[in-house]
Amino acid sequence: MSIVRTALPLVLLTSVLTGCAGLQKTDWPKCAAVGGVGGAALGAIESSSWAGWGALLGAGMAAGYCWAHGDGDEDGDGVPDSRDKCPGTPPGVQVDANGCPPEPVVVEEVVVVKEEVIVIRDVRFEFDSARLTAADKERLNTIATRLKNEAPTARLSVTGHTDSVGRDAYNQKLSEQRAQSVTDYLVSSGVPQASFVSVQGAGESRPEADNATAEGRAMNRRVEIRIER
Repeated sequence: MSIVRTALPLVLLTSVLTGCAGLQKTDWPKCAAVGGVGGAALGAIESSSWAGWGALLGAGMAAGYCWAHGDGDEDGDGVPDSRDKCPGTPPGVQVDANGCPPEPVVVEEVVVVKEEVIVIRDVRFEFDSARLTAADKERLNTIATRLKNEAPTARLSVTGHTDSVGRDAYNQKLSEQRAQSVTDYLVSSGVPQASFVSVQGAGESRPEADNATAEGRAMNRRVEIRIER
């Protein structure tokens, strides 16, 4: 027996392993073609009759090896299992080279508050008066600092409110005076006069709480500053 005949099976097997490395199971026709050509060429070295047998043997071995050892694609996303970092992708989902759906684009939602209301409850004024106390002014200093940062683009509306104690007409006038007192102090503290588009009183017409209780009446005695941006 010649050396070629002895070595032919080993050579054929080597060609199969080399030609089918890295292929998928579904590439078995390509493996068969490569193995057939290689087997025919090697078989022809011995004799022309060996070429056909070599082609048949090479094609069969290559196709079988490719099917048995080829890389699969279990989820059918077109990416071989050996490279698929996201196995089990649902059908129809677009994937990248790693078999993973592309990262979603994160859109940051910026919420712009166009309107805000500052409710000032702890400005008590002097009794039965619209005159600010020293403690009132201290509290308003913090609000003035805030509003100076809002100006000049913000539009400020100041509204005074009272509880239900006293006559309606009297409470209406008092609420207007208190709204004006707060506005005057804020302007004197550096808030631009032009930022104030409205200074008015609502009297006792817009209660936030029950006027039947002391706590409710205290909540209703307030000044509101509406900020429109």
